Amino acid sequence: MKIAIFGGSFDPIHIAHKAIVKRALEELEIDKLIIVPTYLNPFKSSFYLEPKVRFELLKKVFEKVEKVEISDYEINQEKLSYSFNTVNYLKDLYKASKIYFILGQDNVENLDKWYKIEELKKMVEFVIATRSGYKSDKLKDFRTLNIDIDVSSTLLRTQIDTKYIPKEIKEDILNLDKGKKN
Repeated sequence: MKIAIFGGSFDPIHIAHKAIVKRALEELEIDKLIIVPTYLNPFKSSFYLEPKVRFELLKKVFEKVEKVEISDYEINQEKLSYSFNTVNYLKDLYKASKIYFILGQDNVENLDKWYKIEELKKMVEFVIATRSGYKSDKLKDFRTLNIDIDVSSTLLRTQIDTKYIPKEIKEDILNLDKGKKN
């Protein structure tokens, strides 16, 4: 089985995440795309939306998309989790013969700091989702998915702009954001 793993905080999920999934399904020859929200990103110290809330929002956005599954593996760890461990778990679970690992272009610069990165590079083919406005000399070393949407979860945490929130969860995000500000 050929799989793609798309890990991230998804805090909150936005339309670029949807575009990445759509493009990956179109361009990668895969049987399944597994979205893996982190409990806590190793490069961050906190989260905006609770992990289980992010998991439920992802399910709501992608529930009708064929070949897409949302994994709660990292969230169930209830601690910082490393991609190396997640890849090993999913490789065994799906008996994967090929694994693509999708990440946003903003993560390329820190890739060499990832836990067991040299071993991980032997296990997966990294696929980078490009982002409008980002430049990196490192992109030439990777397969890319061209996504021309300049939005980030970091930006949305400071100022929710509903034009960047998937329609399936706009109301949820507005209610959650309102609750954060009260």
